[in-house]
Parts: sequence; structure tokens; C-alpha cells
Amino acid sequence: MALPARWSEKIEASDPADEVMAIQMGPSHPASHGTIKFNLKLDGERIVDCDVEVGYLHRAFEKMCEQGTWTQCFPYTDRLNYASPLINNVAFALAVERLLDIDLPERGKFVRVIMSEISRITDHLTCLGMASGEVGAQTVMFYTLEAREMLYDLVEAVTGARLTVTWCRVGGVTHDLPPDFKERVAHCFEMLDKVMIDCDKLLSRNRVFIDRMSGIGILPKEDAISYGLSGPLLRASGVPYDVRKAHPYLVYDRLDFEVPTGERGDNYDRFNVRFREITQSRRIIEQALEQIPEGPVSITDPKVVLPPKERVYNSIEGLMNHFKLIMEGIKVPAGEVYQAVEGANGELGFYVVSDGSGRPYRVRVRPPCFLAMSALNKMLLGHMIADIITTFGMINMIGGECDR
Repeated sequence: MALPARWSEKIEASDPADEVMAIQMGPSHPASHGTIKFNLKLDGERIVDCDVEVGYLHRAFEKMCEQGTWTQCFPYTDRLNYASPLINNVAFALAVERLLDIDLPERGKFVRVIMSEISRITDHLTCLGMASGEVGAQTVMFYTLEAREMLYDLVEAVTGARLTVTWCRVGGVTHDLPPDFKERVAHCFEMLDKVMIDCDKLLSRNRVFIDRMSGIGILPKEDAISYGLSGPLLRASGVPYDVRKAHPYLVYDRLDFEVPTGERGDNYDRFNVRFREITQSRRIIEQALEQIPEGPVSITDPKVVLPPKERVYNSIEGLMNHFKLIMEGIKVPAGEVYQAVEGANGELGFYVVSDGSGRPYRVRVRPPCFLAMSALNKMLLGHMIADIITTFGMINMIGGECDR
């Protein structure tokens, strides 16, 4: 049956661009890890363009830090990347300690490294578990979350909290490791080994998982560098850059560990790099527990660290010292410094400026996942709508860090 003349003329005159559909995904979407908006242009289900909007969760982190004392900033750092808050604590403490030109006791350095690596493992387990669940491997998600709970028990034993720990202080930490900590870590790692082996068996030959992850979101090495990426995203593209190796801090230069890298820079490589980094963090923790010396975990400078409670309660000098540090804050010498550490998502840096008072004059944070979001458009072009969730999940965007 022939089409009417007016219909055939309309079909021949149609512009292919008219078939591109513009839709908005988010900012409140049940499958996205955080409040973020994708302005999509689609040809069917294939992505022609993707404009990513962040900033829906602006928390005023930097301005809030400038309103309080140096010590009062630590609870705010917990809420940046809340999947690995201990690393945020350590980064900010190191920045302020550089301005004060103080050096931690040896035990304090080792304790910070141990807790940072435990926090890194919990972050990676969270990311890998959620990414597995999104492609149908729900069992892997439950296994990784079970392992994360065991590590949270270790964090709670040291800090007294599971998530927002506020554990570090300028000049040290609030609590030392408990006496049985080494044994508890050994038991936890035995259970972690079983979980990782089971997850590997469930995923390494899983055709659905491999097809959904392999060849998706490819970012070549040159593009990864030009976008300023760091951490697992950069290493998955084949660049072996790690702040712990390139610019060692604390005692990382005394510990033996490798920097896993990928080849293609796709989602499968990103998943695999994080998976292998868990093993390397375990190596670091085990070495640190073997080498950790006895001694204090904080300095004893009364101008920086709060006096013991016995001295506060039983002497007027201790009470005055405590009052001045709490109300006026630590008097940090005037100056500015940038301190970077290797966060779970990449280079986490704090740029702090002091005017000599007890409060920060300026605090600026370099959040690794904020820079990674700029490369999402490049990763998604040409792929399907379903690939948005897997690619976005492997970036591991944390709203509190991105929209600080």
C-alpha cells in the first residue's frame, strides 16, 4: 500500500537531528549515588551528549571551617568523603602541622597510616559492592558490605564511632590502638580473604558482569591526565601515580607496596584496580603493625594539645590552658600551605591559610571526585543509558566531597 503523497514528502524532508531527544536524568534519581543531574541528548537509547550538573548538595564546608577554630574543622572533614573519613582527618591535620612545623611521635605516624588504610578498604568495598549490585550481582554486594561491617568494628574499637569519627587532632590523635588490636585485625583479614575469594569467583567468569563493565567508559591515558584525574581512575588508564609513592608522607616511604594499574581505562579496569588496591592496603597495615613502636601518639606541647583531664580538674594552670585552647584555638603561625594525601578516590588536598590567629583565614579543599565528574561526558558518549549508572558508580562520586 502506497503512502499518501503528503506523508512521503514529510519523511524525505525530515532532518535526522530531529530524532535526537533531550531528557533530564536526576537530580533525584533512584539509581544514582547522590544528588546529581544528567542533561542527556539521546538517539534512541544511545547517548549523543551528556551535560553533567553538580552542586545540588552545597554544604559550605570551606566557609564553615573559617568560622571555627582549627580543631573544630575536623568534624567537617569527616563529612567530605564519608566512606573514608579517617583519610580526610589525616590530610587536614598534616596541613596544619606543616604550618606549625611540628613532627609527630613515631607511633602516632604508624597509627594514622594503619587507620587510613582501613578506611581506604571500607571505601573500596562500598564502591565495589554497589557497582556489583547495579549490574545484577547482588550476592557480591551483600558479601562486600558484610566485610565492611567487620572493618567498621575495628574503626569503632579505636575511635569510638563507625562513620563520622573526628579522630585526628593537630599534633596527634585522640585514642591509641587497643591492646588486642593486632589480633582483631588478623581475624578480620581472615574473613576478608574469604569474602574477596568468593567475590572473585562470582565475578571473574560472570558474563553479564564482564559485558556490562568491559569496554565501557574508556578514557585513554592522555585524556585522564588532561582532565586532572588521580587515584583509581588515573591508574586504571595506565598511569602509576600515587601520592603515597610520589610524595611520601607519614611512614609510607618505609613500607613496601605496589601501585596497581589498568590497561584500557574502562570500567572493568577501574573495578579491578580498586579490587587489587584492597590487597595492597592490607599489606601496608600488616607491615605497619609489625613495625609500630611503643610510645605516645601525640605531642606534648601545651600550646597545641589539650592537657590531661587530671591536670585540668586539679590545677588552675591546666584549667586555663584547656580554656584558652578551646575558646581561642591553637595559634597557628601566619602562612599558607598545600598538603595532599592519597584519598580513596585520588589526590585529596587541603590548601590552608593562617593569619596567626586561632581560626583559619582560608580553607580550600581539592576533592578528587569533583575533577572526575568533568570527564564523565567523555566516558559516556556513544554508550547506552544503562551505562550511565555503571560508569558513574565507578567514579565513586561522593556528594559531600564533590559539592563541598
